[in-house]
Amino acid sequence: MPDQQPHADRDRVPAALLAILDDEGLDPRFSAEVEAEAEALVADPGLDDPALADEDGVPYVTVDGEGTRDLDQALHLERDGSGYRIRYAIADAAHYVRPGTALFAEALRRGTSFYLPGLSVPMLPRRLSEGAVSLNAGVPRRALVFDMRVDADGQCLGTTLRRACIRSRAKLTFEQVQALLDDPVSSPLARAEFASSLALLPTVGTLRQLEAAARQVIRFHRQEVQVGLENGAFTVLARVRHAVERHNEQLSLLCNAEGGRLLCAAVGDDTSRAAQAIYRVHPAPSPERLLELEQQVGEIVRLHDLDPAHWSWQPQAPLSAWVDALPALATDEHLVRIARAIERQAVMVNVRSVFSAEPGQHFGVGAQPYARFSAPMREVVGVFVHKEAVELLGLTPRRPAADDAALRDQVVAAANTARERQRRLIDLTNRRVLDQFFAADLALPRDRRPLRAGTIMGITSSKIHVTLDAPPIDVKLYVADAGRALGGVWLKLSPGRAALLDEHDQALFTVGDPIELRLVRRDEPRDRWVFESLP
Repeated sequence: MPDQQPHADRDRVPAALLAILDDEGLDPRFSAEVEAEAEALVADPGLDDPALADEDGVPYVTVDGEGTRDLDQALHLERDGSGYRIRYAIADAAHYVRPGTALFAEALRRGTSFYLPGLSVPMLPRRLSEGAVSLNAGVPRRALVFDMRVDADGQCLGTTLRRACIRSRAKLTFEQVQALLDDPVSSPLARAEFASSLALLPTVGTLRQLEAAARQVIRFHRQEVQVGLENGAFTVLARVRHAVERHNEQLSLLCNAEGGRLLCAAVGDDTSRAAQAIYRVHPAPSPERLLELEQQVGEIVRLHDLDPAHWSWQPQAPLSAWVDALPALATDEHLVRIARAIERQAVMVNVRSVFSAEPGQHFGVGAQPYARFSAPMREVVGVFVHKEAVELLGLTPRRPAADDAALRDQVVAAANTARERQRRLIDLTNRRVLDQFFAADLALPRDRRPLRAGTIMGITSSKIHVTLDAPPIDVKLYVADAGRALGGVWLKLSPGRAALLDEHDQALFTVGDPIELRLVRRDEPRDRWVFESLP
């Protein structure tokens, strides 16, 4: 996924990225009316609102990636008897972006903030999303605070919401917090007033992860590929996520699950109290798809001569526990490749999540219902559900039910359209990344082009999906090209979709195999690169 950097000098952005923005009709600029509304809000941010609880004394901090400037969330943890109290403060975007304003209309039109390497198209003007609304350190800010209590087992005992004025003590990065947790004696943060709060992050995060595992929730994101820009050229880096990122993520997930629960409880026939809720819904994999996974993994285990007792997945066993155990089985490079390929196949059983006005299961996080409260400056859904929450608190007048229902439907449609557009942007960007990396190969004589090592991550009847070792990007080897490189061998897909077989049913390509590819040509009409595999 592209590295989410908020700013970019357009002179240093590849023309290919600017062309993608133009083709998609995405413009970082805002109309004069929107900018005028933003300027007025910067001048009067509403910090003197008597309805705001004063939480200046709570040492909140934000914890984000290095380049993040739109700070949506701040946190504070403390012990609460045998359990824990979590204060999770989210930027109060709904106060600033209200239905009927040009700001809301523009947020609805965009649906979300869009990200490409080194470049972003924000949903809100930066003077808000990186200024007056962002939970920047050392300055008072409006926030919607989720005050959550969990017990010693990580179960949430209850949540209250309030609008408050907070002051974040520091803008911290994941690297800084991880260094504090790994070696508190050497960290310059060890004596900060928020150090005791951060020290609880691993405890609470682990409890929540264990609680999720008990519900068979699968968390796949151990490693992520980031595409960035350096001197106008793409860079690709496979980055292992810090443990603190997973712990911090658990707080966000809990907040969204609790927000969904509170909204769902307020949906009813009493229009004076009913909420027009929006949920994030993620159906569980179908039984048929899980059966395919079982058969595929069984084939992978057999073809690689692995111990079925450890590597195979049995449907009666939790899928989450099996996936979590895979890295420990990877004791050498060959097994690492197999484990990553199997995990990729487990990921592929998932269907996409969508925004919906109807509550439903979110399989990916194990919550029902689940709502997206945690990114209100980057998602119009966040603005809307915050609005609904503060109306339920009685802090702002409730709009007419029919008007809100119609607006909710518009927000759902805009949010789902925006998610599809972001996927399209990522796909288009990844194609341009491939163009950059392989253009140099194409300029060389074929026999001098470099061999690029990788791992077979998946196989279909027409494609072999490969993740290269360096750079760590995904490419496709077409089955017909693979057969031609082997002297015209006809290849067929195995019954479990784990291998390509020759006419004697011998596996020539298996999921998890190492593979070496060499560039053959650029297929311009089909906008793709053609590779050959080396025997």
